[in-house]
Amino acid sequence: MDLLPKTPTALLEAFRTLHPTSPRLSWYGPEGERVEFSGRVLENWVAKSANYLVDELDAEPGTIVAVDLPLHWRSLVWLLASWAVGATAVTGGEAAAADVAVDIVATTDPVAAHELHGGTKPGPLVVAVALPALAMRWLGELPPRTLDYCGDVRSHADVFFADDTPATADTAWRHEESALSYGQLLAPAAGVSAQAPQRLLLQARDGWAAVVPAALEAWAAGGSVVLLGAGVEATDALRSSENVTAG
Repeated sequence: MDLLPKTPTALLEAFRTLHPTSPRLSWYGPEGERVEFSGRVLENWVAKSANYLVDELDAEPGTIVAVDLPLHWRSLVWLLASWAVGATAVTGGEAAAADVAVDIVATTDPVAAHELHGGTKPGPLVVAVALPALAMRWLGELPPRTLDYCGDVRSHADVFFADDTPATADTAWRHEESALSYGQLLAPAAGVSAQAPQRLLLQARDGWAAVVPAALEAWAAGGSVVLLGAGVEATDALRSSENVTAG
């Protein structure tokens, strides 16, 4: 277990090199949608998203990214991409708070985001994120000064190389009243005892504070995550079909 990844960069490397064709993330949406990502594919999504953050949005260590999205496979990709860049990701109530200074807002409601931050000068960059797995672009009219994540991200490079790395004391994640530094982000995985990698069931209804640390710990230990969206029931049949071993 001394080889457990201790940084987001090392975690992405593990996705790419440790059983890269095995499932790392499976998502069940409330409309019956199921999407599965191998380690290689998940890392590819994160790499494209990190390059998008840098190339299109000028993100860098210290940039504050509000992930104003529901718990979803896309929001997990946004978190991982933000950490790959060295940014501070903000979730929960703070991600949709008018008095919280942010540089980038990833949202499913760009109109509301512009209205919320309309009084700040300059306002944050607003990025519209369509949630359906097969969405190739934002469906519908976008407000002015809004970027289309799904329409643009696929054109970015498949491999990400950070120009700068954050300090271990830099804030990686702010959620509600708590914050984790880059040094703390993957620290719980360091205490995981030797065992077979888990296939961990997580439910969006349990919230960010429960889902995100558990997912990071499972991934760092070489395991995989089955994430159920709001309203999706964790049936015995689902657990059996997904070979769930924990959660």
